[in-house]
Amino acid sequence: MSIFINKQDSFGLDISDLSLKVANIEKRGKQFEFTSFGCLAIPKGVIKDGQIQDEGRLVKAIHELLANVHGKQIKTKNVVCCLPEEKSFLDILQLPVLDPEETAQAVIFEAANHIPIPLEDVYFDFELIQPLIKNPKQQDILIAATPKKIVDGYFNALKKAGLRTQALEVEPLAIVRALVKLNVATKPLLIIDFGACRTSFIIFSGHNVTFSSTIPVSSNELTRVIAEKLNIKPKEAEDLKKSEGLEGDKKVFNAMTPVLTDLTQQIKNHLDYYKSHIPSSQGLNNLDNKVDRILLCGGGANLKGLANFLTSTFKIKVVLSNPLTNLKKTNLKTTPILDKEKSLCYATALGLALRGAQL
Repeated sequence: MSIFINKQDSFGLDISDLSLKVANIEKRGKQFEFTSFGCLAIPKGVIKDGQIQDEGRLVKAIHELLANVHGKQIKTKNVVCCLPEEKSFLDILQLPVLDPEETAQAVIFEAANHIPIPLEDVYFDFELIQPLIKNPKQQDILIAATPKKIVDGYFNALKKAGLRTQALEVEPLAIVRALVKLNVATKPLLIIDFGACRTSFIIFSGHNVTFSSTIPVSSNELTRVIAEKLNIKPKEAEDLKKSEGLEGDKKVFNAMTPVLTDLTQQIKNHLDYYKSHIPSSQGLNNLDNKVDRILLCGGGANLKGLANFLTSTFKIKVVLSNPLTNLKKTNLKTTPILDKEKSLCYATALGLALRGAQL
């Protein structure tokens, strides 16, 4: 589901508050091969809370990133870019089975009650989703919307960077395309994107995203509390966080406890919400609606001991995701090396690139 779409091969560009990430994938027969990637930190203030504040500096950063990718040079000007989850709206509508024209009219009518800003102020899209258990009298519709001022800002910046926007996609949809094997999960799973500035929760079930949300808990917040509690500089706190994680020095763990407590409570809240709201729309019973596993991605997912800590807390299997799961196995002689740790930061970019290769 995209705000704009054209059908040409494209690379993926992930724009966030503090960095740009790019990935390119080429189709080889029926398989997809990873060919290039890159990352560039951008100064605070260029983008704030997903909204572009300094278009000129962003354009300059995009040029710099594309000139310094690892692997094959990206020659195409066609791009698939993400829209910020925190500024977008995803929801599921339940409607009676109707013909396509009536469905479209009903979706627009119902969407006005689910999207917190007027429809005339957003770019809006929807698609029929496939629940795990079909109801012949009911259809589930996934709706997505992003404010026009946000979308127009991204579109205009990409145009000024000399790029042709083929699709602008809400971030959770890109993430699941990269992480979920063959884009299907027979049991519900929770994806936690633990990033530098925020954490996103995505519930995926069957073939579809059924829920997403973003909270301000972040990896950078862990660094901040370590620096405050231990009275050290942020750089030293970051180094300690990486070296000790949750399994090393108890002083470091104890310093992080308030943030970890907040994170686990938020995870519990989202799991409880899913159990009480989403499964009913999919015709699931109590045995079917339990989240089967949790996948971690984002740079913060590399925190030592985090997966084991969450597994112990929730009694659910928690594992580091594999953003290359839907790609052809890497030939190290011809393909740039993207190790496991770094790949967790590229889930969005790789999902966007997959979309570009499939257009």
